[in-house]
Amino acid sequence: MYSLTKNFNWLLVVFIIIAGISYIFFTYFQGVPVLNYHQINNQSHNSLTLSDSEFEAQIKYLYKHGYTPIGPDELADYLQNGTELPSKPILITFDDGYEDNYQVAYPILKKYHFKATIFLITDFIGNNNRYLTWDQIKEMSDNGISFESHTLSHIALPKASDEEIRAQLLRSKEGLEWRLGKKVEYLAYPGGEYDQRVIGLVKETGYRAAFTVNFGRDRVNCTLFTLNRIPIFGGGTHTFFRFWLRLKFTQLFDALQDYKSLLIKKGNTSLAGLIYIP
Repeated sequence: MYSLTKNFNWLLVVFIIIAGISYIFFTYFQGVPVLNYHQINNQSHNSLTLSDSEFEAQIKYLYKHGYTPIGPDELADYLQNGTELPSKPILITFDDGYEDNYQVAYPILKKYHFKATIFLITDFIGNNNRYLTWDQIKEMSDNGISFESHTLSHIALPKASDEEIRAQLLRSKEGLEWRLGKKVEYLAYPGGEYDQRVIGLVKETGYRAAFTVNFGRDRVNCTLFTLNRIPIFGGGTHTFFRFWLRLKFTQLFDALQDYKSLLIKKGNTSLAGLIYIP
């Protein structure tokens, strides 16, 4: 009897371990990663900027480890309809449309045969030398880079009137479609700011999906108008290890971030300070 009980206990322990590993795998390693970049250069030493060598190391890693770049249409088809994706899919996005996206990031992406999506602030194009020109955009659009809307002028949408939000969404969308001769159906919320009223107007103005800066991966049947991304910015440093952790353990660090925020809200700042978020 003792032997049977002992064997049962061992089987229970093994079952719990297997169940725990399965839970971690299906919770923290599933979903499509959407990387979110801004600037790539060696001059702007700020939280939005990666150096050219940092960016190339990341793209080279994705290339060597079999990741397949996809576009927003492929992601939306998968999330909405369950359309099959290639092995290890990944969507690479840039916000704002900085000039170094053409000068620095674009050659690196071409080197490794990667495509990407750039969300443009359309009023800034051709009017500010920090941002892309229409000629640069046209060249990239003809060579695997897709362009979507980041509104006309990057305003905080939840603070704007319905009329102003419609103008920001429609005019940027229509301007890009006119310039590039391609359909524009995706939005990145400026500053990641949105609310239910904004989401309703995004749907009304003909967008198919919208991206936030909420840390996480995207899974089948998730809400298309609050898509997660993995920000590759913020924090004081941009190291390869930090990138690797964010890519591999996205959901885990998302959960830790939520717990850390809860601790801070409850005044437990000393305990919150012990939680590392890469």
